[in-house]
Amino acid sequence: MSNTGPQPGENAPDFTLPRDGGQTVSLADFAGKALVLYFYPKDDTGGCTKEAVAFSGLLDDFHAAGAAVLGVSKDTVAKHEKFVAKHDLTVPLLSDAEGDLCERYGAWVEKSMYGKSYMGIERCTFLIGPDGTIARVWRKVKVPGHAEEVLDAVRAL
Repeated sequence: MSNTGPQPGENAPDFTLPRDGGQTVSLADFAGKALVLYFYPKDDTGGCTKEAVAFSGLLDDFHAAGAAVLGVSKDTVAKHEKFVAKHDLTVPLLSDAEGDLCERYGAWVEKSMYGKSYMGIERCTFLIGPDGTIARVWRKVKVPGHAEEVLDAVRAL
């Protein structure tokens, strides 16, 4: 059975992870606020860069709507820092090097490319409401327009 991760109405799985800039970030840091938690496969690849740039570009709008945004991949903090510097990203990026958070959110899935199966991070996004429950889930995200769609969902909370 595959882990589909938390569903709307369920409590968001807790976490404490390191981020770019040397701090650690926990779910508890966002109590009473909405949180957008997006999982992406790899720093500095085409789709992941477009997604991070889109969320960074709308970050002020997310903040104005009462939400924080965090990106998560298995890349190291050092790789995140290079990625942030190269593309002037403003969204904090969490390093889930062990993959524990990816597992608990159902983002670590079997993928296939050129007929070969492998495990990897599915591009997916979770909107966590101010009460700490999952408000909305996006699976198999297509990057164009996604950050805008998530922002609309935050505004509708």
